[in-house]
Amino acid sequence: MSECYCSHSKTQGYSAFMAHETAVYTHGHHESVLRSHRWRTAANSAAYLLGRLREDHRVLDIGCGPGTITADLAALVPQGSVTGLDAAAGVLEQARATAEERGVSNVEFTTGDVHALDFADGSFDIVHAHQTLQHVGDPVGALREMRRVCAPGGVVAVRDADYGGMLWYPEVPGMAAWLDLYRRVAQANGGVPDAGRRLHAWAREAGFTDVTVTTSTWCFSTPEERAWWSGLWADRTVASSFASVAVDGGLATPDELRRISEAWRAWGEEEDGWFTVVHGEILCRA
Repeated sequence: MSECYCSHSKTQGYSAFMAHETAVYTHGHHESVLRSHRWRTAANSAAYLLGRLREDHRVLDIGCGPGTITADLAALVPQGSVTGLDAAAGVLEQARATAEERGVSNVEFTTGDVHALDFADGSFDIVHAHQTLQHVGDPVGALREMRRVCAPGGVVAVRDADYGGMLWYPEVPGMAAWLDLYRRVAQANGGVPDAGRRLHAWAREAGFTDVTVTTSTWCFSTPEERAWWSGLWADRTVASSFASVAVDGGLATPDELRRISEAWRAWGEEEDGWFTVVHGEILCRA
């Protein structure tokens, strides 16, 4: 690992005294959630960033989860290093196993809070976060902290879905109820489900002046894709942390969740079924 990962400065972790996470992660780490996260790769989830990577870059991957994107990034910087960071310690065991299975040794994993990163100023050339800012309590503060640990001239790269941009066909009864409920649960948890459209505005508020804005999508339409996508959401709706928050918070009953889960499975069986997820993306020069 690069020596800068363990060096200190007067400002290292200063925001630990100023801010901390206030939001609750909506999805949790149920198997149905990790089934989705393990599918993610640098190619299908960080293509907008790949052209900026150099072989010797030092990369911080925030909200790394089970580490599939992290391991991909490590393979792309063989002379550099990657640190994967997540708030949940348990999921990092899977991330370490992923890296070991792929034979990448220039990666390490640690826990932390994006609002108070325990790294010195300018520790990384690339600071990356995928599907993270939609789940934090202070996205602008998180971006300021990401900017602090990014070296001058480096890049802060962020990609987030926008639930207002989720589209599907056909309109199976119950699917609209899922989207409405999801947004209410995410907001009750302190998150911003329509984060994708706000990334560029948050970046400017955080002090970035050189911001490149793009969008990209995931699309699920083949029988195999529909079965996988509908199945994980059907399970997530009734068995993950999302379900617990919905019921405990009085936002839905178990019967309502069951009907939404059935709607997901019904959509997945539609021969003409199609679902797209729109993402906002920003590349911010530090």
